[in-house]
Amino acid sequence: MDFSWVNILHQSAFVVLKVLVEPFFWLVVLLVWMQYRRMLKTKEAIYGLQDSPLRVSLIALVYGIIGGILGSFLMIVFGVTINGVGVAWLWIIALVLMLISPRLLCFSYAGGILAIISLVFGYPQVNVPGLMGLVAVLHLVESILILLSGHQDPLPVYVRNPAGRVVGAFNLQKFWPIPLAVMMILLGADQVPGELMKMPEWWPLIRPWDIASDQEAMYHILPVVAALGYGELAITCLPRERTKRSASHLAGYSVILLGLAVVASHNPQLAIFPALFSALGHELVVFLGRREELQGRPRFVPPSTGVMVLDVIKGSPAHLAGIRSGDVIHSVGGQPVNSRYELSWVLDFMGSSFMLELSNETGETRFVRVNREPGSPLGEITVPEPGDAPNVDFVMGSPLKKFLQRFFRKH
Repeated sequence: MDFSWVNILHQSAFVVLKVLVEPFFWLVVLLVWMQYRRMLKTKEAIYGLQDSPLRVSLIALVYGIIGGILGSFLMIVFGVTINGVGVAWLWIIALVLMLISPRLLCFSYAGGILAIISLVFGYPQVNVPGLMGLVAVLHLVESILILLSGHQDPLPVYVRNPAGRVVGAFNLQKFWPIPLAVMMILLGADQVPGELMKMPEWWPLIRPWDIASDQEAMYHILPVVAALGYGELAITCLPRERTKRSASHLAGYSVILLGLAVVASHNPQLAIFPALFSALGHELVVFLGRREELQGRPRFVPPSTGVMVLDVIKGSPAHLAGIRSGDVIHSVGGQPVNSRYELSWVLDFMGSSFMLELSNETGETRFVRVNREPGSPLGEITVPEPGDAPNVDFVMGSPLKKFLQRFFRKH
């Protein structure tokens, strides 16, 4: 079979779709569904709003398949193989890190630590460029998925910022099941079932260390299952803006790590650089995102006049009237409002149709007509006002620390 990008994409998609019949893939889908069910229970507990975990899980499944095809294509293009990357060691280190802090359950940290241990001590023997290439491609896929769907269905919350002020925010959390096509090296052509595709001379970009430059190797594409997750708070901006920034930061990190992996595959003495950048670069991405949100100016706080909307319930009169996050309600039926209490009081006297005066972030004023059943709620969620308490706490403690605290408390 002659080489072509279309054939590569076709092979990637074909193997990815084969993953969909694997029982283990649907076990991962079940785990994703359980995560979304937990999130939606939190939403119901705070606002009394019900949503279907099946709906959001199916949406995540579709995006996961798209991400899997893109990721598989990139892995084949760069020549990332699973030979010698130490997947078992990678998971062991990742799970140990999770005991220290849940946010450390990420292959960027585990992969960097595994690569450094291998380079310094010589055990376990790991193909560092291949491992770093795998980490880079997975994070590049994650950045694409964040850009495409990370802003969807955000949860409006009240949180306390480092200054001690309760502000409005959006909790952005996503999980995706990822069906992937990865390559495994087979040295003999007789070991490869099916038709062979002749790859170009420049391929693979990430050359395995145990394959000589003049040695021919055969590659077999295998189906595997992965999962990706994303979690962040949007305090200084709308969810769409936050996910664009996060996706760009993560994509930049992934491209740099991928470039370092390519260089290290041809110059083994430089392998320490992608190993260090894997963890440190990712930590820099996390630090920049947190600094932007925690030290930046809060977006969802009470304005000098009017009542700011944090979010609106889909399908509610407010949503159908075109009211959106960040809009400020100045008057209802000509009656000025400057607090949540005043807004609620005036709405009680409004009939089935009335006008709202709004302004957006730029100060542009507009009027919208609201139609509702008499006495039914408007469907707005306003920003926190003085005296309001946070309704969620996002401080993630160490599971190991919690276990030790419970143990010593009993003894």
